[in-house]
Amino acid sequence: MRVIRSPRVLVIAACVLVWIGAVRAADKSSGAMADAATKLIGALTPEQKKVALFPFEGTTEREHWGFVPSEMFPRNGLTIGSMSQAQRDRVHDLLRAGLSQTGYLTATSIMQLEDILRVIEDAGGGDAARGRRMERNPVKYFVSVFGTPSKTGNWGWRVEGHHVSLNFTVINGTLVAATPQFFGSNPAEVMEGAKKGLRILAAEEDSARALLMALDQTQRGKAVINKDAPGDIATMNNVKIGPLSQAGILASELKPNQRDLLMKVIDSYASAMASDIAADRMSKLRAAGLDKIAFAWAGEAERGKRHYYRVQGPTFLIEYDNTQNDANHIHSVWRDFEGDFGRDLLREHLKNVAH
Repeated sequence: MRVIRSPRVLVIAACVLVWIGAVRAADKSSGAMADAATKLIGALTPEQKKVALFPFEGTTEREHWGFVPSEMFPRNGLTIGSMSQAQRDRVHDLLRAGLSQTGYLTATSIMQLEDILRVIEDAGGGDAARGRRMERNPVKYFVSVFGTPSKTGNWGWRVEGHHVSLNFTVINGTLVAATPQFFGSNPAEVMEGAKKGLRILAAEEDSARALLMALDQTQRGKAVINKDAPGDIATMNNVKIGPLSQAGILASELKPNQRDLLMKVIDSYASAMASDIAADRMSKLRAAGLDKIAFAWAGEAERGKRHYYRVQGPTFLIEYDNTQNDANHIHSVWRDFEGDFGRDLLREHLKNVAH
């Protein structure tokens, strides 16, 4: 017997398959993170657990985040340097569970950059070298787990230190929030030595400059909001932020090829996350309206000169600044206005679940 399927039936079936795939994808990283975190906790001594583990609720520790050296911003948590090699391997498994391969390599490369920064500061002399005011150490990164890792409950984790802050919140065991997400690089480009030419955050810088250079004179007049770049990102490590002033050029004012370049800028940040987390992030910003996303630049366009940019939509903000150390020191961040630390997911959870 011949079965005739109407186009409508085929469309519905396709939508069901996409929904099932999305659900399975959403479970992928949250489940992997729960497994990795459980194994990490199981590998810790009782004394280490006292340092690494925190309650999920009833404390401000989960939102205590920053990106400067720990001498300037005291941190809690268990340092990677105080762990055995087997325990460190568990930490890296946890990082791999939440990040894409690109994101994992970015995070670990930034950590290793501390060795290069120490050499640069020693060669330069001065207070940084003599007093070693800042300890440049690739294993001086702090690991914290909030609550009990679970495939059904609410919990979170953080890995943080100089120029890396990764914050993950899991609600109902499946819904994942992954902001604030901060990556920095000093130097932005290694100028000498065995790693000469290394640019860990090259995609974040080059994609935005490519968009700027693709704009015509009128468009660039809208996009460039100041001839001078600010000294750092505007939002710094504020716990809660709101939208910055409406400035720059809207995606609705861009040509198709320019919109593609804008999406490449956004992707250079989103792609650091595990694929399902990145897909969910992109889905949310599309739902909020791509045409409402604005790109703004400040400073000079020439590479090696001080510059800043931001990409802002109704629900999120990307900030990037490269002004310090003669424009060879990058700070970059993705923030969600309502979703940082899983606030929106937790709010919805509390609304729908009796406590």
